[in-house]
Amino acid sequence: MNAIGLAVAVLLPVAGGILIPLLPFHSRKSRLVYIECVVLATSALTFCLLLHRPEEGVVIFEFTSNLTLSLKLDGLGTVFAGIIAALWPFATLYAFEYMKHEEHEVIFFLFYTVTFGVTLGIALAEDLVTMYCFYEILTLVTLPLVMHTLTREAVLASRTYLYYSLGGAAFAFIGVIFILIYGTTADFVPGGVLNLQKIGEHTNLLLLIYVFCFFGFSVKAAMFPFSGWLPKAGVAPTPVTALLHAVAVVKAGAFTLMRVTYYSFGPQFLQRTWAQTVVMIPVIFTIVYGCSRAVKETHLKRRLAWSTVSNLSYILFGVVLMSPAGLMGGLCHMIFHAVMKICAFFCAGAVIYRSGREYIYQLDGLGRRMPKVFAAFTISGMALMGVPGLCGFISKWNLVRAAIESRNLLGYLGVAALMVSALLTAIYMLTISVRAFFPPKDPNYTEEELGLAPVVSAEAENRVSGTGYRIIPYEEICDPNWMMLLPLAVFVTAMLIFGLHPQPVLDGLSALTAVIR
Repeated sequence: MNAIGLAVAVLLPVAGGILIPLLPFHSRKSRLVYIECVVLATSALTFCLLLHRPEEGVVIFEFTSNLTLSLKLDGLGTVFAGIIAALWPFATLYAFEYMKHEEHEVIFFLFYTVTFGVTLGIALAEDLVTMYCFYEILTLVTLPLVMHTLTREAVLASRTYLYYSLGGAAFAFIGVIFILIYGTTADFVPGGVLNLQKIGEHTNLLLLIYVFCFFGFSVKAAMFPFSGWLPKAGVAPTPVTALLHAVAVVKAGAFTLMRVTYYSFGPQFLQRTWAQTVVMIPVIFTIVYGCSRAVKETHLKRRLAWSTVSNLSYILFGVVLMSPAGLMGGLCHMIFHAVMKICAFFCAGAVIYRSGREYIYQLDGLGRRMPKVFAAFTISGMALMGVPGLCGFISKWNLVRAAIESRNLLGYLGVAALMVSALLTAIYMLTISVRAFFPPKDPNYTEEELGLAPVVSAEAENRVSGTGYRIIPYEEICDPNWMMLLPLAVFVTAMLIFGLHPQPVLDGLSALTAVIR
């Protein structure tokens, strides 16, 4: 496969998305067919690149002779690009049904498709400058998706997202500059690129810069104290929040931290320094903090958002162990969490779409009306808990093993945090399933019993509690159509396969991380 395919994989969905409002489609169906074809073609090309990795990179833009936007596929990029390419077609198919009754659908799919290409740009970036540029562009193209509904809550959430992202990017940029000054190259090299002779007596300065850079990139990974934007972004349509929480934005944050730690600064330079301690403490705290907030949260999508906050710090915990085993555990959870969490969010979106209910206390008895959706949700919840036989157990096992092998006191504390998190995850996920399948009382409530505000206008009648969907009477609720159920079936199957036969994935990740020194 020629290296030019790297540029095509990134530019095809960008150009295809921009053309959506410009092409003269005769019907909604023809437009949706076009969108799915663009997405499928991009995913197919990406998988061809993964199977036949080009040895050379490609320059797509040249600022100066030493500063370019260039793409190249390496082992770490293969993992992230594979996640993106595998999940985006199913997410797009799901969005076709979910967005059927939403306004501004054309603009939505414009940015939704462009985001595909931009996220691939982060995965395929050859150097730190290219990754940072695509990282910044990702903020700009996802901002309209967050504020899509144009409600007051959506606008405020988009502002919060923008402020957090720009602030984090400013701190991350400091790290980019210092790598350009004190590194032998801006390219990603396993083990890091720092010129130790050039650093001389500035070791503590470089460690401080790493801490700034880590906290900057960790904003998109929703690490405490920068996690507040993620639950607020739940006001966006579910196809957006699913990608924010499972594929694009938060995983981009975790991926960039892997790049900076293992391919720019280098684990040998960072391990067992005060900088490692400074970044490990908030990561471990966030694991428990996110779960604790999820237990307290009564809004379905925001509960899943706080769950994401916790699980993203699982990945970061593997990163800050600064060992090949830690990176392997982090990558393993990045892959498996993507499948588990997008399934959970799609189940939540299907519930909102078919019933109009978005709070936990409104879900009593819905498991009887939507058995397929809640069965998938229960399996994803059990996987997030780490039940053996499902993929979540495999990734948590590898993280615990890496932490014990590190012989770091904070590593042992992280193991305790993972155990507490597993218990809290069981509470906040299974309570939803139990209420859905075994309601405490008759599920056919009136709106007053559900705690909803009385309908006082035509606008309010069609827009209850910000969902955009009217509360549907209990007896009229049912499972959604195949466009929503097919992705759920695929994700449940993946959770089972990865849980029962994870060795091919583990072998590939072991080979990838073995080059890290």
